Amino acid sequence: MKGLALTAQAVATTVSEVQDPPLEAISRWPVNIGTAARLSDISPKMLRHYEAMGLLGHVGRTDSNYRQYSLADVHTLRFIRRARDMGFGLEAVAELVGLWHNRRRSSASVKRIAQKHHDELGQRIADLQAMQRSLKTLLCHCPGDDRPDCPILDDLAHP
Repeated sequence: MKGLALTAQAVATTVSEVQDPPLEAISRWPVNIGTAARLSDISPKMLRHYEAMGLLGHVGRTDSNYRQYSLADVHTLRFIRRARDMGFGLEAVAELVGLWHNRRRSSASVKRIAQKHHDELGQRIADLQAMQRSLKTLLCHCPGDDRPDCPILDDLAHP
C-alpha cells in the first residue's frame, strides 16, 4: 500500500480541485455572475458593487443584459478578495487594482499603500490592546456579585 497513502492536505487539495477547478480549466468563458461569484468567493451583490465602483472595468453583457465575466475579470475579483481579506479599504483596493493592471507601475507606489495600511493596522492593534487592558482592570475591580455597585458601569458613565 505504499503508493496509496494520501496526506489529509493532498485529499483536501484534490477535493477542492474537483469542486473548484483552476480557472484555466473552465472551458466556457465568459461566465455568469453566479459562477464568477463562486470562483472568486465574493457575493453577487459585492460583484455588482465592485463593478459600479469601476474596479472591474467594462463587464460584458448578453443580449438579455446579463453580466458576463471573463477570465481576467475573475482574476481581478480574486485579487480584490485577497486585498479585502488583508484588510485594505476600498480606496486602497482601487489603487492597488489600478497598479496591478499597470505594468509600468513602480513598486514604490505599491509599497507606500501597503506601508500605510501596515501602520494603520499597528495603531488599531495598539488601540485594541489599550481597550483590553482597561477592560481587564475594570473586570478586576468588579465583584460580580448580587450588589448593585458596578465599577464597569461607573466608568462607562464618566468619560
